Amino acid sequence: MKIALDGMPLASPLTGVGHYTFELARSLALAAPTDQFALISPLPHSQSTFQAIEGRFPGNLSYLNLERSALNRRWWSAGLPLYLSRNSFDLFHGTNYEVPFWSRRPSVVTIHDVSLFLHPEAHERRLVRRARWRLPLMVRLASRIITPTRSVKSEVCEKFGIDPDKVVVTPEAPRPAFKRREGAQVVELCKRLGIRDDFILFVGTVEPRKNLHRLVEAFDRVLRTTSLSPQLVIAGGRGWLMDNFTAVIRQKGLEDHVCLPGYLHDEDLCALYSSCKALVYPSLYEGFGLPPLEAMACGAPVITSNIPAITETVETAARIVDPCDVDDLSKAIVEILSDEKMREHLSQAGAERVKNFTWEQTAMKTLEVYRQVLFPRNTQT
Repeated sequence: MKIALDGMPLASPLTGVGHYTFELARSLALAAPTDQFALISPLPHSQSTFQAIEGRFPGNLSYLNLERSALNRRWWSAGLPLYLSRNSFDLFHGTNYEVPFWSRRPSVVTIHDVSLFLHPEAHERRLVRRARWRLPLMVRLASRIITPTRSVKSEVCEKFGIDPDKVVVTPEAPRPAFKRREGAQVVELCKRLGIRDDFILFVGTVEPRKNLHRLVEAFDRVLRTTSLSPQLVIAGGRGWLMDNFTAVIRQKGLEDHVCLPGYLHDEDLCALYSSCKALVYPSLYEGFGLPPLEAMACGAPVITSNIPAITETVETAARIVDPCDVDDLSKAIVEILSDEKMREHLSQAGAERVKNFTWEQTAMKTLEVYRQVLFPRNTQT
């Protein structure tokens, strides 16, 4: 097989979809060494992305940065369809919700979540408007749809009237870098960032659906009503509608207790996961929920939401809370900070749970989807 994948998520510093795109492409190439894979983009990958992925391309995986042209400004409707028509790729995989508007080649699309439809208030209006007319078209054009959880599959089928047989659940996984760190690396990072010994951690984009206002309220309640004095570390880039977030922290007088280091690279994240008392991830909506699994891979206990996608992912290996209930959230934080046996139990349970998720498995399931599209008769026998 000769497979083209959407390389545009690598044109920016790597976040969720960018990491998914690269780890999937790399794992596909390793799992199928006799097949060819190419990441295709009208944009070059960013310098920070290049540093993150340099030297990690197998010989049968390439990054094709096509020259800028008038056609490439209309990438999905003109530039990419024409490029695919002139080259011998068997299939295109849109790793970020989109496939070509027209093509003689079959396509697969990954739908990571449907937050833009279910929670439009949490996103920029232009993105919501774009998704409302494009995503229904994409799911019709694609030969197969991949979702990371059964929860998202149900949402896609219900929202767009899709036959469930067209949608395949393919779970994601923590990146290989996520392993427990100890010693000088952890000490030096915490000293550099101003992080104390006892801290709870949140990792993710600072945006409304991550429920950080309630997390800060629950954290403030812990400080006011108990003798505990932990630090809250919120690691992630600033997203949509959160300009007043630091003001809320100041109004509550929490500046000395809340650390906002911003976007961190994998090595620094691993050090924080490895040294925190717990990851607290009270998200209101997710398609999969990678941070809890990343934390488990590094040995951290996890407190997270009782929303469908996350409970499907973590099962009983985390302390589950109602993300809309500040009392429930603050109670869970107090329990996990006060009970070393609970922390040890959740750490061990998480370490076992995360073994069920690997990029090798993700790649093998994705290859099977490609074969279902390209060789339907063979896969039915």
